[in-house]
Amino acid sequence: MTAAQEKAPAPAPEPVLQEDRLDYTPTARSVHLCRRRAVRLVTEWGYPNQVTEVALLVSELATNALLHGSVRGRLFRVHLILTATTLRIEVSDPRGERLPAVRQAEDDDCYGRGLLIVDRLADRWGVEPRTVGKTVFAELALRRRSDVEVSARNVP
Repeated sequence: MTAAQEKAPAPAPEPVLQEDRLDYTPTARSVHLCRRRAVRLVTEWGYPNQVTEVALLVSELATNALLHGSVRGRLFRVHLILTATTLRIEVSDPRGERLPAVRQAEDDDCYGRGLLIVDRLADRWGVEPRTVGKTVFAELALRRRSDVEVSARNVP
């Protein structure tokens, strides 16, 4: 069983409050562009305290799509979905046969830590098949700035 399968099951769908979907060319520059767009949108949607997690999750999922899911002439998609309690980040690519898996990278490995980061930051993540390709998603439970300030004040 993978770490993605060990996480809690998906809750019942909630109404979507905000949504953004954009396709990107499979280039390194696109990872930068989709990360910046996600940070801007999440800030505009009222969750500036979570931009660090969002930036890392979008970066890791988009980089994996670029490195392991790209096909010449095909785009990858970043889809952000905001509900009252959750921000869902989806990255879709055309390579459905190449499923992600958490692995332990060696100390001298340059790659292989992306899904460890996703697993630690996301409250839930996983993979969903598509007709062509796959979607890798990560979900964050939302915290408003006032929630963070209240909990910080209660710390002794």
